[in-house]
Amino acid sequence: MTDVRVPTLGESVTEATIATWFKKPGDSVAVDEMLCELETDKVTVEVPSPVAGTLGEIVAAEGTTVGVDALLAVISEGGAATAAPAKAEPEAESAPSATGGADIDVMVPALGESVTEATVATWFKAEGDTVAVDEMLCELETDKVSVEVPAPAAGVLSKILAAGGVTVEAGGKLAVIASGAAGAKSAPAAAPVAATASPEITKDGMKNAPSAEKMMAEKGLTADQVTGTGRDGRIMKEDVMNASSAPAPAAAPAPRASAPAAPVAAHQAEREERVKMTRLRQTIARRLKDSQNTAAMLTTYNEVDMTEVMALRNEYKDLFLKKHGVKLGFMSFFTKACNHALREVPEVNAEIDGTDIVYKNYVNMGIAAGTPTGLVVPVVKDADAMSFAEIEKEISRLGGLARDGKLSMADMQGGSFTISNGGVYGSLMSSPILNPPQSGILGMHKIQDRPMAINGEVVIRPMMYLALSYDHRVVDGKGAVTFLVRVKEALEDPRRLLMDL
Repeated sequence: MTDVRVPTLGESVTEATIATWFKKPGDSVAVDEMLCELETDKVTVEVPSPVAGTLGEIVAAEGTTVGVDALLAVISEGGAATAAPAKAEPEAESAPSATGGADIDVMVPALGESVTEATVATWFKAEGDTVAVDEMLCELETDKVSVEVPAPAAGVLSKILAAGGVTVEAGGKLAVIASGAAGAKSAPAAAPVAATASPEITKDGMKNAPSAEKMMAEKGLTADQVTGTGRDGRIMKEDVMNASSAPAPAAAPAPRASAPAAPVAAHQAEREERVKMTRLRQTIARRLKDSQNTAAMLTTYNEVDMTEVMALRNEYKDLFLKKHGVKLGFMSFFTKACNHALREVPEVNAEIDGTDIVYKNYVNMGIAAGTPTGLVVPVVKDADAMSFAEIEKEISRLGGLARDGKLSMADMQGGSFTISNGGVYGSLMSSPILNPPQSGILGMHKIQDRPMAINGEVVIRPMMYLALSYDHRVVDGKGAVTFLVRVKEALEDPRRLLMDL
């Protein structure tokens, strides 16, 4: 028997979290074959197999925090290890069924760095339903993203251990699947429930969100009664909530006439709806308030003449689309301008860690985006090393994932500076709130024609207000103003970006 232990994690790093096991007890492993992945607060560490053999007992499950040199698992060398799976015998759920099938546990997957629990949002299958391998069973909500849980094996969902609304920990047990054909024989007649929750195909070939289909079935709505806001008209859960809370057609006033003397409080309650905040919305509220309470936040403003950027974009947008397959937008210009300014004022790209200031020699640009479920900030990694086309492609990719609720934890981690574009919603001016632990966020706003004095003459120019919110503990007023002026100069004369001026 050979122990698998936590390797050295690096200077000042004393513990890590088990992110993913790539092998399960009973699996054969080769020397140096990757067994699991650990996440620290700085890096991800892969743990290889020290010997060839069979993986026996897994001591530290996914989601467990372990110290350096802690025991992770045991490997039996050679053929003797084939008995390793017998450890599961004490648990009734894992014992072979009387008809020859085996029970498979459905576990909470790794939820990402610093995320230890989630709430079961929706079950797409009921007890007794037949499931296929990788068919989606349920959806979990964390304080950052939604996580879909697929079936680890084909069979019948025999038992649901965590119902909708229950909070579960990473590595916890969600349900049990009776695998193989044996389970199918015991399935009750629950097929109609599954049928109502199976996603319908839209006219553009997209499936509606399973959670939306389930809610439509519960509320007695059809797809024709709901307006989808997802990609290609895909119906999302929030669309069903909006449709169900819309005013009822025509015949609704009848009950009111039968009870004209109803108390005012009861009447008011009929006109209100109380909905529990999602974990994402709770996290947004908490993080933004923590940012205000922690950082010495201040905002400085300026305005930029967008004439040159708009002219350059109009001149080359068709060629850009033809060559690169993506539209040329304003975000790549602003990202490039911010990269340029951050090189001159690096403290805006820094963060406070205890009594230290950590300066970043790279730019991971967060792009704030509004979605039906709330604000998310996907990150364009190493944006300072990207071309205009690479930036636009990555923003397009991340935007699509955000709209479909498919962003992963990795897509939203590691940002060093953020751009927020309230102008797409018509905002003329605002003060953006910092995205901690970052020290700066740039707010873009609506482009509006305004009379400007140019060379002694009044001319109409497309103007945009810019707002830089910054942490005054790290960034002085001079640095903040210099940063905003450099962004303004780069946008008013984009040739400066080419000349690195």
